[in-house]
Amino acid sequence: MVAIPIKRIRIEVLHCYIYCIGGFKSFLNNLSCNSNMASMTTRKNHEFHNEDGYNTTPDMWEMINQYIPKDKILFEAFLKDNWSSKSAITLRELGHNVVGDPTMDFFDEPPEYDILVSNPPYSIKKKIFERLAVLNKPFILIVPISTITKQYVKCLERDKLQMIIPNKRLQFERCGEPLKRCWFDTCFLCYKINLERDITF
Repeated sequence: MVAIPIKRIRIEVLHCYIYCIGGFKSFLNNLSCNSNMASMTTRKNHEFHNEDGYNTTPDMWEMINQYIPKDKILFEAFLKDNWSSKSAITLRELGHNVVGDPTMDFFDEPPEYDILVSNPPYSIKKKIFERLAVLNKPFILIVPISTITKQYVKCLERDKLQMIIPNKRLQFERCGEPLKRCWFDTCFLCYKINLERDITF
């Protein structure tokens, strides 16, 4: 048996995902959106789980700061009851105008904003993307890279989806403590951001 380095395995898996998104837009042309999606205009039953309490670290936003327009109002939409998150603080320190705080619920009427920038709770991704499809506004979300294969993502405007792939595996923090054991790869999924390339490394 030949031992295959873990790094090589991760690279090959990543190449597989890149291949998928390379044909992502043409594949989406053959799909139609669920007609029930448009009715998702108010809060549905949703429940956050304990595993959703993982926060971004400052370096996550720093690594893509060059792609976030400085002249737009950002909405950090997923801070509800999360008083330990420093995501909005970091974005403001990077020079952005940010709305969003732990008293605001993404599923309520949104504030005035231009781009939603956040790390959403993964346990309710489907409901979140259904809501995003209704809002139909630009966003940058940190999500597992496998998210691009999900049916609910394909109901966004297909030619507006792009990805920023980090040069390393992102590590989150919990209650202010950094974690170093994230077992999955993530990416910055972008919508209506108009990056130069559909896939940015």
